[in-house]
Amino acid sequence: MSRLMAPGADIYTTRFPVLPDTDLRGRLETYNEVLPGALGGFGSLRLDAAVVACTGSHYLLSPRGDREVCDELSQQAGYPVRSAAMAILAAAGAAGVDRLVLVSPYMPWLTELSETYWRDAGLSVAHVVKVQAAGRYSPYDVTTDELVAQVRQAQLPDDAALLFTGTGMFTFDALAELAGDTGRPLLTSNLASAWWARDTLGLPNSGPDVHPLLDRLSSKAVAA
Repeated sequence: MSRLMAPGADIYTTRFPVLPDTDLRGRLETYNEVLPGALGGFGSLRLDAAVVACTGSHYLLSPRGDREVCDELSQQAGYPVRSAAMAILAAAGAAGVDRLVLVSPYMPWLTELSETYWRDAGLSVAHVVKVQAAGRYSPYDVTTDELVAQVRQAQLPDDAALLFTGTGMFTFDALAELAGDTGRPLLTSNLASAWWARDTLGLPNSGPDVHPLLDRLSSKAVAA
């Protein structure tokens, strides 16, 4: 996020609580419960915007519920608050994207929840690539080679954007390599979050000082 937001913005972060004895769904549900307090932890710091960099917890809310939560948080905080999922919808809309290939490192139940979220938001999911790390589902352990290979091996429709969900999956190097394969839009949770934040702050999303992946995404938005 620091690379995507530079230059022009300072980034401040806070963590959700660590819940080692709670399963994944329980953690995601808790993240939604404690989100107002997490934002409140910034205290008197005068933020211009905030992104909730966790897509999984907001898939539990549905697009309508997600929007309502973000609107309420924005009103309480006094600055715009968006989830990474809502940021994806904003970036996809700007780029004219209405059809997706979902690239997901999640466990199957969460991938299905993600797919339902995008469909309920009005996007068509043409195909799902279920990415694994050494034969298991673990977003933080997927290597660049594994990610690129599994996307390239999938039989993908030509008319759909690639959406890499999961803020914890490393995508910079993989997207740089895959960008040479196709002219289709490439979206990730973090890329879209930075795009929304920069757009909200009035920072350019294209140009020589902007990260190449953001510049590439913005070129799709301009074309749309």
